[in-house]
Amino acid sequence: MNEPESPNLFRADHIDEQQACSSHPWNANSEIHGTHLSRLAGLERTGVSLVRIPPGKESFVYHSHHREEEWIYILSGRGLAQIDQREHEVGPGDFMAFPTPSVAHHLKNAGSDDLVYLMGGENRRCEVADFPNLGKRMLRLDDDVTVYELGAGQEFELLPIER
Repeated sequence: MNEPESPNLFRADHIDEQQACSSHPWNANSEIHGTHLSRLAGLERTGVSLVRIPPGKESFVYHSHHREEEWIYILSGRGLAQIDQREHEVGPGDFMAFPTPSVAHHLKNAGSDDLVYLMGGENRRCEVADFPNLGKRMLRLDDDVTVYELGAGQEFELLPIER
């Protein structure tokens, strides 16, 4: 493995060596190949990844964020972005941003070439994400992840204190 020549500079061959493949457990068509550039460089508050989705595959699952902003910048290939229940064709140079609380979004590779993009956002200690098509809510606190049914919450009301 090539070692970086500076703790702040990472060459393309080193980035390629760090590439991993993952998929979302709730989507059998999810297939992501990529490198967490921010982790590689030791960034803690910012997330940036170089991502590749093969033809016919998808990113993760249609979802929205309550706490962490997210963005996507398409480098090459063609895709279909589902944003707030609408599909949009996307290609090189297109930018998508999801400020919080975000609308739900998802990305598919609709082309015959790899869909390559930069993806980034915040790395907060706590995140809440909804999966509206699945009726689920995820709560992440540090590395602990818990999933709930969206309708399982209960109203909480503080009681007045009589003095």
